[in-house]
Amino acid sequence: MQPPGGETLVNFDTNFYTEQGSFTRTVRLLGQRVDLKIWPSRYQWMFGDGASLASESAGAPYPDLQITHDYQSKGGVSPRVDTTYSAQFSVNGGPWRDVDGTVTIPGSPVRLEVRTARPVLVGYH
Repeated sequence: MQPPGGETLVNFDTNFYTEQGSFTRTVRLLGQRVDLKIWPSRYQWMFGDGASLASESAGAPYPDLQITHDYQSKGGVSPRVDTTYSAQFSVNGGPWRDVDGTVTIPGSPVRLEVRTARPVLVGYH
């Protein structure tokens, strides 16, 4: 989440992203080699204030603001992202086939303090 440090401001676009990516695995099942391709196919962003957003995007760090949220009131929130994974498999080097269904892994909430800022005039001549 950006800005970093666990703090953001009311009415300020807070940037969210995750670095969860694709991965492969090879397992032995009943004496057969099974190759798996697994990738995030959907993200459910829960911002901790009752608002949420579903996306196919993992977001991105600043300056590429893809997933943002502006909090309307001060206080502590615990945003998280749940990631849904899709997969394909291949048996003994055969053709790739889709795995029926998906698996959603709940994200761990991160503590975020939403603060208000008061403008102060400085450097006035």
